[in-house]
Amino acid sequence: MSKQLEFWFEFGSTYSYPTAARIERLAHAGGITLIWRPFLLGPIFREQGWEDSPFNIYPTKGAYMWRDMERLCAALDLAFQRPSQFPRNGLLAARIACWFEGEAWLPDFVRSVYDANFVRDQDISNPRVVSSILEEMQLPASEILDAAQDPESKAKLRAQTEQARSLGIFGAPSFLAAGELFWGNDRLEAALDWLQREVA
Repeated sequence: MSKQLEFWFEFGSTYSYPTAARIERLAHAGGITLIWRPFLLGPIFREQGWEDSPFNIYPTKGAYMWRDMERLCAALDLAFQRPSQFPRNGLLAARIACWFEGEAWLPDFVRSVYDANFVRDQDISNPRVVSSILEEMQLPASEILDAAQDPESKAKLRAQTEQARSLGIFGAPSFLAAGELFWGNDRLEAALDWLQREVA
């Protein structure tokens, strides 16, 4: 059994932000290969009859989440600003992350998109914002954006979202460790520990 952890994340997900900031370091420290798996929560939520984030549907839960994010990011020494729009549409960024999953620059791109959304309060659905992120990384932005709009790229993300649903994933972040599903930023360490024990 290989030491691989699948990290299922959504760019609009609040708790995926602190996870993305720390997961690579923790995985590498344990000799674990990290597989980045972007997907879309919208279709999964709609199957439950939700047309919005549950944090918006249930305001008390949402108020708790925003305060919890402030505490969590402060404890991790992460910058955080509540976005003026929530949730934001991460479709374009997800298509890029899905299509270019094997590229060495992918983790930095993912973290930069989260930074744009949850630190700089930028609209990550705007191609100009995503292009700026790619340009700051000294990547060919126009080529990458064109590739993300290709029908094959769109189909790949749809298939990956369907795979998430078939795995029983209902929220983000989620982790698949040796066939076991874990959900939530606060379950990252548990997923890593499980994987180490199962592989051993």
